[in-house]
Amino acid sequence: MIGTKFYKGQFTDEQYSNCAEWCNENQTAYIEDKGEYYECVAIPTPSLDELKAQKLTELKNIRDTEEVKPISYNGNLFDFDDKARDRINSAIIALSITGQSIEWTTADNSNVIVTADDLRGVVANVAVRSNELHVRYREIKASVLVCETAEEVDKIVW
Repeated sequence: MIGTKFYKGQFTDEQYSNCAEWCNENQTAYIEDKGEYYECVAIPTPSLDELKAQKLTELKNIRDTEEVKPISYNGNLFDFDDKARDRINSAIIALSITGQSIEWTTADNSNVIVTADDLRGVVANVAVRSNELHVRYREIKASVLVCETAEEVDKIVW
């Protein structure tokens, strides 16, 4: 099918549909508008450098997702997405000033009493986890950068 041309106004819907189905089934080609005609063209194979860049982006996304997952502290899971992080930081400031404790809803919707030190402990655990994730990413990144084939890049997983 690759290389098949459909001159505008001179092909049937069935011919075009058959080509489109073939492209979808094989996922190695697509139909491109060439002006006077449509042509079934091969999807370009990415270069090794492009594959490495794609893999590094994939790995960074995994790391970043892991970084905001709930974190364990004192037997409880605490949310740590952007909103939770802001709330934790605000609570640390308030509780540090007042010296009081508050009831906190955890990631599993339980309620626990926390102090400023407890919330600092949550943040400390996050910092440790974050460092571990970044160390792991750097190690895996180094493995990606030395790959010499697309197959080697493909085998690398988080």
